[in-house]
Amino acid sequence: MVGFGKMLNNEMILLVYLAAGVIARKTGILDDHAKRKVIDLILTIALPCMIFSSFNKPLTPDVLRQTGFSFVVALAVALISFFAGKLIYNPFPHEKKVILQYATLVNNSGFLGLPLVESVLGADGLLLASIFVIPNRIMMWTAGLSLFTTPQPGESSWDRWKIILRNPAMVATYLGLLRRIFGIPVPVFLDTAVSKIGAVTSPLSMIVIGTMLVGLEWKTLVEPAILYFSFVRLIALPLIGFVLMKILHLDPLLTAVALILTGMPAGSTTPLLAAKYGADEDFASRCVIFSTVLSLLTAPLLLLLLG
Repeated sequence: MVGFGKMLNNEMILLVYLAAGVIARKTGILDDHAKRKVIDLILTIALPCMIFSSFNKPLTPDVLRQTGFSFVVALAVALISFFAGKLIYNPFPHEKKVILQYATLVNNSGFLGLPLVESVLGADGLLLASIFVIPNRIMMWTAGLSLFTTPQPGESSWDRWKIILRNPAMVATYLGLLRRIFGIPVPVFLDTAVSKIGAVTSPLSMIVIGTMLVGLEWKTLVEPAILYFSFVRLIALPLIGFVLMKILHLDPLLTAVALILTGMPAGSTTPLLAAKYGADEDFASRCVIFSTVLSLLTAPLLLLLLG
């Protein structure tokens, strides 16, 4: 199983990518418009390619069993996050409470977590991780969106499900599963190209996050609500998930995957939805930034639990 040293080494690499993002922002290479385009590139092309490439091993009964457990554990954590959020944030005003609930339910397991799993645990870990993030994506566009708004007139549940099912990362998962289940051959040149495109996901993700740090007033991040949320998101939830996995005596690789992904920071969609639906956009941005930076410390520390 992966050790603390390897995890720490990979975190240091991510910090270098983060520094590159700071430089790109300060030099004007990545302004707001360019940053949005890079995010689109990551979410619609690079990340799906990385996910598709993870399905490069036969789906043996053992692999199917592991992926099934991965989905069940992820769903359990998502449900715990949703219902816990309805209780533990009651002391905060509504415009902040909905943000804290959403950011607790929806983390950055896709944008930051999958690249981190791939860099630390390799293709085997990424395969399980690609399944693990599915419940999080479903909750994002169902229970998560419901925290900010009610369905529009004429909008059916199927309309929301179509958004989920058509997500590029989800489509890449379907294609990867079909490839393995039916043994569909992929030309070597195409397989190699897709793999190399997916390999840029981790550097680009951290570069974008680095651009968020420029001009940030760090003292505004030290707010009780943000500190409380960060403890719940980065420490409490991963520990709950870890206990569940120990009780179930799950595979060490799945345990490592779940621990990393459950310990990811607030989802990057948090400030976008806050701005769209009239919640506190500034507060949402600070939750994302602070929890993202803090996760660079907490993620490798959590893996110490694996021994």
